[in-house]
Amino acid sequence: MFDPMYIVMVMIPGLLISGGASLLVKSTFNKYSRVGSRHGYTGAQAAQRLLDMAGIHDVQVIPTNGYLSDHYNPQAKQLALSEAVYGSSSLAAVGVACHEAGHAIQDARNYGPLGLRSALVPAAGIGSNIGYIVMAVGLFIHPYVVGFGALVFCGVLLFQLVTLPVEFDATARAKRLVVEAGIVDEDERYGIDRTLNAAALTYVAAVISTLLTLLYFLMRSGLLGGRDE
Repeated sequence: MFDPMYIVMVMIPGLLISGGASLLVKSTFNKYSRVGSRHGYTGAQAAQRLLDMAGIHDVQVIPTNGYLSDHYNPQAKQLALSEAVYGSSSLAAVGVACHEAGHAIQDARNYGPLGLRSALVPAAGIGSNIGYIVMAVGLFIHPYVVGFGALVFCGVLLFQLVTLPVEFDATARAKRLVVEAGIVDEDERYGIDRTLNAAALTYVAAVISTLLTLLYFLMRSGLLGGRDE
């Protein structure tokens, strides 16, 4: 059913926030992809250097397909770098690669929030699918059904909230270690900082979008702010 409240409260803000964050990441990455690092480390070499410095020898640095599909898989012990990062020596590529290496270092150091995020993956999956459907159906049945769906949907929000310190910490490690390791000089770090700061905003945008969705269903059902007639 067409609901102007959903359009105004969820869709438009969500598109503006998430779309804006995504555009910022792409434009910033593209900008600093054209700026080469002085010492010529590729993304793969930069990530490997940080792993070696941290004494991590059981993680593979591998190429993967996709645009900005870079990620660290703690189960497979693989640090996958996209085509635009793996073989590039740009400041953007080095920054992204070192950020992912930061996740591998978190894993090796038993960083608590990373383990918690991994444990919350099932709850996030259930919440994003079943929780949303239950809330939507509940609007036609009973507010308590919406409330139950909201509890399940909170698994998504909790996962995203825990993701924030994980990502911010990996970014902070990358910014510090990339200079300490001699991968880039201090005066080059501006490109890495801007690239990683833009990427961090996407996680904040995800939290805001999820929160808006949750608030919409709670308000529409009358569980928050009084019954909507």
